[in-house]
Amino acid sequence: MKDEGVQHVPVLPREVTELLSVRPGDVVLDCTIGLGGHARLLAEAAATEGLLIGLDVDEGNLQAAAQRLEGGGCPYRLFRCNYGRFEEALDEARIDAADVILADLGVSSNQVEDATRGLSFQTEGPLDMRMDDRLSVTAGDLVNRLPEAELADIIYKYGQERLSRRIARAIHRARHRGRITTTTELAQIVCKAVGADPRSRRAKIHPATRTFQALRIAVNDELSALGALLERAPRRLRAGGRIGVISFHSLEDGIVKEDFRRRASEGIYRIVTKKPVSPDAAERERNPRSRSAKLRVAERTDVIVHD
Repeated sequence: MKDEGVQHVPVLPREVTELLSVRPGDVVLDCTIGLGGHARLLAEAAATEGLLIGLDVDEGNLQAAAQRLEGGGCPYRLFRCNYGRFEEALDEARIDAADVILADLGVSSNQVEDATRGLSFQTEGPLDMRMDDRLSVTAGDLVNRLPEAELADIIYKYGQERLSRRIARAIHRARHRGRITTTTELAQIVCKAVGADPRSRRAKIHPATRTFQALRIAVNDELSALGALLERAPRRLRAGGRIGVISFHSLEDGIVKEDFRRRASEGIYRIVTKKPVSPDAAERERNPRSRSAKLRVAERTDVIVHD
């Protein structure tokens, strides 16, 4: 199995466990099970009379999660499914409603460190970026085929990169000299376009960070999946149950914030976290990748939602 033995450190483990308030016998839906870090904690809280439903589009992650869940907490069922289509998994498991829903929108550490996925500019790999290898379009396809203006729009919208047009223009020029095929090649083009040295101590993040984020979101259609999850969650979350979403950049967090606020104004949710919960200094030191994580939690009321 790929990445066997990878030690996954879930972000905000104590806060997730406490704020989602899982009780023995609960049905827990982990929409992004990854390597099973959060799932194991939630399964233990649900105890032997509960049930955990875990989703992931990465077959390797599902295998790793299954190993982590063995012999701990409640029974479980895993589905290779995008979280935007979580209702299909619930229907197949014959579950009308969950008591707890969790979505951790971060990329698994094993996926970032797998150079063949092309998610990182730190090591050379193909411009792929697909979380689900069943998808047909890669980051390389977008970089080499999209019109310059459309590419700039993606980098601006999904990466919140203010120099998006300059970057898209540089990519457009570079691909005329030959197809852009690797992560390091793209990172170099971006750095040169913005006139930034990634080794500079003045740079808080690598100059290509936002561009890579934008391409990953576009390839995997992540915001559409998030929108579908948030839109359909109220009708599949039991009254008194809780939904938690961990996001890692302001674009995602803003979408979750707006949805929870709208549902609260409609009387469907009660917002549990008035402000997003972030890792404390000790966790950021222990797990640097957690530093941008934000957790928001809402509780379902008994207001009926009509389709």
